[in-house]
Amino acid sequence: MAAKQRKVIITCAVTGSIHTPTMSPHLPLTPDEVATDAIAAAEAGAAILHLHARDPKDGRPTPSPDVFMEFLPRIKQASNAVVNITTGGGHGMTLAERLAAPLRAKPEMCSLNMGSMNFGLYPMLDRYKEFKHEWERKHLENSRDFIFRNTFKDIEEVLKTLGEGHGVKFEFECYDVGHLYTLAHFVERGLIKPPFFVQTIFGILGGIGPDLENVDHMKRIADKLFGEDYYWSILAAGRFQMPFLTHAATMGANVRVGLEDSLWLGRGKLAKSNADQVAKIRRIIEELSMEIATPDEARQMLALKGGDAVGF
Repeated sequence: MAAKQRKVIITCAVTGSIHTPTMSPHLPLTPDEVATDAIAAAEAGAAILHLHARDPKDGRPTPSPDVFMEFLPRIKQASNAVVNITTGGGHGMTLAERLAAPLRAKPEMCSLNMGSMNFGLYPMLDRYKEFKHEWERKHLENSRDFIFRNTFKDIEEVLKTLGEGHGVKFEFECYDVGHLYTLAHFVERGLIKPPFFVQTIFGILGGIGPDLENVDHMKRIADKLFGEDYYWSILAAGRFQMPFLTHAATMGANVRVGLEDSLWLGRGKLAKSNADQVAKIRRIIEELSMEIATPDEARQMLALKGGDAVGF
């Protein structure tokens, strides 16, 4: 049984490294767009903002700390939301590149993928005849022969440099059942201490499939491994986003939305902003007679160090 909670934490993943500029005119790409969209998502009810950076010239994912620092201070000035910076970065980035921005920014939270995995984006090639930028086609095609690397040693380094070194807590991204057991391994070694935030992920090619039975199964295994030491959250890719989040919310889950995970608001309708998705899941949660958590309530639940202890 996950930790008992009275309120639901909404995380918003603002841009990510999966979708490309051709796929939606509403995908935030420049630092100004990322900041504006993130702030609006927080105003709509997101307690946590999960952030990647894009090259402002052509929208490709970038690990550049300088680009992150163009929008992080703005978000902090205009919002009380918890800032969560990726350590997954994007395809082809080294661990050192992926850690460069978090080590400079020293945020309250970072994401941490709990293992190496195939990460297939190439089926999206069939949906588009032309792309705005040539890198987009290569980005998708290269995923056919790409393994996202996060070895046990890599995970140890992230936990020690960011966790022990800077008091960062983590959004532990679990794309399959084996990732839950990897997380349990680090808990048993004392490198991860409760309370911890487990993000179970459905619908990425290479991870566990988008079946509601898998949501129930991942929750059962997490309960078995972690008892009340963890807070459970869920995200689902593409068209599965809202149905899966609604199902999981009725089971006591926290939820993650955002244009990193899905470009859609409904069938055939692109989300015009991250705030659109936050507002929709907030309405669903409140219709289910539950309340959303404020950023400070999320900080208390997850034992975060506070926004005054970050490096931006």
